[in-house]
Amino acid sequence: MKSYDELHFSEESDDRHQLVFHECELNPSTAQLAEGSEAICAFVIDQLDRETLQLLAQGGTQTVALRCAGFNNVDLEAAKELGIKVVRVPAYSPHAVAEHTLGLLLALNRRIHRAYNRVREGNFSLQGLVGFDVFGKTVGVIGAGRIGVEVIRLFKGFGCDVVYYDLNENETVRELGAHYVELEELFARCDIISLHCPLLDSTHHLIDAVAIEKMKAGVTLLNTSRGALIDTTAVIEGLKKGKIGNLGIDVYEEEDNLFFEDQSEQIMQDDVFARLLTFPNVLITGHQGFLTTNALTQIAQTTLQNLSDIEAGRDCANEVKPRPEE
Repeated sequence: MKSYDELHFSEESDDRHQLVFHECELNPSTAQLAEGSEAICAFVIDQLDRETLQLLAQGGTQTVALRCAGFNNVDLEAAKELGIKVVRVPAYSPHAVAEHTLGLLLALNRRIHRAYNRVREGNFSLQGLVGFDVFGKTVGVIGAGRIGVEVIRLFKGFGCDVVYYDLNENETVRELGAHYVELEELFARCDIISLHCPLLDSTHHLIDAVAIEKMKAGVTLLNTSRGALIDTTAVIEGLKKGKIGNLGIDVYEEEDNLFFEDQSEQIMQDDVFARLLTFPNVLITGHQGFLTTNALTQIAQTTLQNLSDIEAGRDCANEVKPRPEE
């Protein structure tokens, strides 16, 4: 856990839980640190494959409490076989991620990050800082869950024509004035596309070369959900050709080896990520969309309540189980 996690978990804890904090990532080489603990609290970047879970089970761990919504890093089948329950935080502050999405768009579109650096250097030239009015643009939101709904609400507030795609139509979204369309129509119609769906086998590289080819020239693509929803190599080609006019991402498919640590003194080993950094129309943040006081408090509260439910033998609504085979 980082210091901001430790602060909020300590504030929300009580005598029901004895908390021991470790800053290192969880993987087979660090799993022994959990020996004797009935539960461990993990994050989206922690390695919870079969090997790690086996070591945790041998050390007495019975519950994995994820302090995040995503669980694609957990081998759920292995956890079930080992008798380990997995719980998560399906919603903490959808407003936090939704607002960060809009922040990425506005900073990227109006080149605020570039203007900030110029002014600090005494350069007040406006060359290269031209953006567009978000008002009146057609926005496509992929994924109409809690975060997607809040993103739609914000874009409607900007006066955008919003369409969305999800596996199921959402009555709340319809009431907000957004219209359901199939994925191919969304790609073809939208000036801005924002991703808010989970990472599953069916959504892995949802944005690939075929999808990009169907999009409008100069489309703005935003991803604050999961990195592997995007085929980064295909997106780089789209940027080079001008098909993608702007890219704003808070997640990256190989982020486990990069994010959440100070890498400023290291030589960049990820050539794909390094290539992304060369584009003037790309803005990347390091998976900070969730990082608000409100969200951190809710994450701590929900995680601790999940553990209390499991300890008391109550059904936990936030338990994650393997999908039944079809």
